[in-house]
Amino acid sequence: MKKLLSSFACACVVAISAMTHVQAQTTFRVTTIPEEAATEQIRKFTPLANYLEKQLGMKVQFTPVTDYPAAVESLVNKKVDLVWFGGFTFVQASIRSGGKIVPLAQREEDTKFQSVFIAKTNSGIKVLADMKGKQVSFGSQSSTSGHLMPRSFLLQANIDPEKDFKRVAYSGAHDATIASVVSGKVDAAALDITVWQKFVTENKVNTQDVNVFFTTPSYFNYNWSVHADMPMQQREKIKAALLALSPANPEHAEILKLNRATRYVPTTPENYKGLESAARSAGLLQ
Repeated sequence: MKKLLSSFACACVVAISAMTHVQAQTTFRVTTIPEEAATEQIRKFTPLANYLEKQLGMKVQFTPVTDYPAAVESLVNKKVDLVWFGGFTFVQASIRSGGKIVPLAQREEDTKFQSVFIAKTNSGIKVLADMKGKQVSFGSQSSTSGHLMPRSFLLQANIDPEKDFKRVAYSGAHDATIASVVSGKVDAAALDITVWQKFVTENKVNTQDVNVFFTTPSYFNYNWSVHADMPMQQREKIKAALLALSPANPEHAEILKLNRATRYVPTTPENYKGLESAARSAGLLQ
């Protein structure tokens, strides 16, 4: 009888494990780096999640994470299936996983992305050199457009943030970066050009008070990535769904607008080698 009960218990454990596995496979999990507030991330990406649900024929769950490293760890440890990475977080995830992160698609805008430096118009800051001795904010330390590339271009201009700025702050997100300049917490800041343009278009910032004084050269940035352990068939299905988004389709056009994209195009790991080199030169990767 004991043997029978033991066998039954084992069978139950196996059955429960199998059920859990099946349930896990019926939900496709998506997240993004928290470049803006969680409410804004949900607003931006829920329509895309709904679109992917139709294309993949399975439930798609979008869940924001608290910080950039959490997005990296989520995909490296296969806690999620698809992540919207910045170029630098993609590089970090690729290194952490031993090269097992696969970028599928990027916005056309990400092939020639830029960062902007902003300051109050009456601050006297007109060029990068004017930032010396000032309080300056970046976004997240893991942000490509809000930290890595602005820092890289500053170093190229012989400006060392730690030595030349009065104080270096990290806001954590691009919208918070703008707020820190508007409120006067810092004198100048660097952020994603598309977030800045969105704030200007939506009249969320007065360019008479705060405006751009420097725009960086272009570089590769964001992408949608998956883990290499994902079956190729599913990987290709996701990629095809992203590339199929067309501005000529009203539903697609709304998704693209929310994602600040004209369309999605294929991308490869090679596109991010320059970012990896910049990160190493800036001392952000060992």
